[in-house]
Amino acid sequence: MISHLGRYEIVGELGQGAMGVVYKATDPLIDRIVAIKTITLSLAQEEREEYEGRFYQEAKAAGRLSHPNIVTIFDVGRSGDIAYIAMEFLQGRELRDILNDEKLLPVDQVLDIVAQVALGLAYAHEHGIIHRDVKPSNIMVLRDGHAKITDFGIARMASAAVRTQTGMVLGSPKYMSPEQVMGKLTDQRSDIFSLGVMLYEMLTGQPPFLGENVNAIMYQTLNAIPQPPSALNPAVPDMLNFIVAKALAKDIENRYQNARDLANDLRACRGTVPNSTLTVDMAKPGIVGSISEAASGEADTEEESDSALTMRLSPSFDSVGATMRLAAMTASQEDVDELSRTFKMARPSPEAINRAAPQAQTMHSSTHHREGEMQPTRGGGLILMVIIALILIGLISALVF
Repeated sequence: MISHLGRYEIVGELGQGAMGVVYKATDPLIDRIVAIKTITLSLAQEEREEYEGRFYQEAKAAGRLSHPNIVTIFDVGRSGDIAYIAMEFLQGRELRDILNDEKLLPVDQVLDIVAQVALGLAYAHEHGIIHRDVKPSNIMVLRDGHAKITDFGIARMASAAVRTQTGMVLGSPKYMSPEQVMGKLTDQRSDIFSLGVMLYEMLTGQPPFLGENVNAIMYQTLNAIPQPPSALNPAVPDMLNFIVAKALAKDIENRYQNARDLANDLRACRGTVPNSTLTVDMAKPGIVGSISEAASGEADTEEESDSALTMRLSPSFDSVGATMRLAAMTASQEDVDELSRTFKMARPSPEAINRAAPQAQTMHSSTHHREGEMQPTRGGGLILMVIIALILIGLISALVF
């Protein structure tokens, strides 16, 4: 193992990255612990230029961003045939490792993590940077539950010197958007789709698009419509089904148009989900607690994996309709009216919302609602059923007697 990179003193090896070794090191000038990501440049000239270009592009992309949910880049340099990036040392675990250890996380923790990632992506998008490789292995979760996005290695910047040619597919197949699969130019909505895939996997324990090889996965991404998450995890509220459906819309125009809107909806949904008593230890290899059978189900069986690929959603689970119902449950009356005019759709009635989301969480507290918001309740439905029953009893009595 090398002992120095530039002025940095190597302490130990943290792991193997996609293009090189990641080290733990100290910066003697300010006595700070850092992580050093490296790339070995002893390649053929053409490969060397491409890899080095992508490597420095990551440094430029992430180095321009200063956000609580994005890893901080301190420095970039080169030592012989090794290029390196010095970044903040994060004490936590990759989300991929957490998901591998625990099939399902509590829904409230999933919402907390994904909403943070959505806010980090929104900030990057607002600064002209698309990540293009959103997946669990590129998300670090710290000891306190704080989430950070890492690895902008294939990010596309508006001013990037290294550009992805049309038709070149970059990313991880399971998390690619349909437009990435087809090799089209991508924008922030591709990151939103990838985050939707990650959200689906966190809620159900399996990706929405599966296959025996890359081509099969890509085919599913373009053609298959997965089951709503609640079909695989009963703990998922119906409101979250609608959010996932909109994030995974194959038509890019029906998808969330920016990550901040997705983050806002996730946080609104979080307000309806009770806090779990289970916690994930982000510092140790093990997980504290276990998920109940009611929440986990049997989603890891091959039969249910196949059904997730073949069963299509009901008409009530379409993207535009889901958006209208979600808005009616979470937004102000003015926002719903504006959305209704935009989509040229009638404002959904309370009965339509109850039919589409019979298990939707009732929001009672005025602290969770602004004045004028619609609050569908189960009590109204119960009263209606009692009235209908009384009417039927009266009619039967009149006929008999």
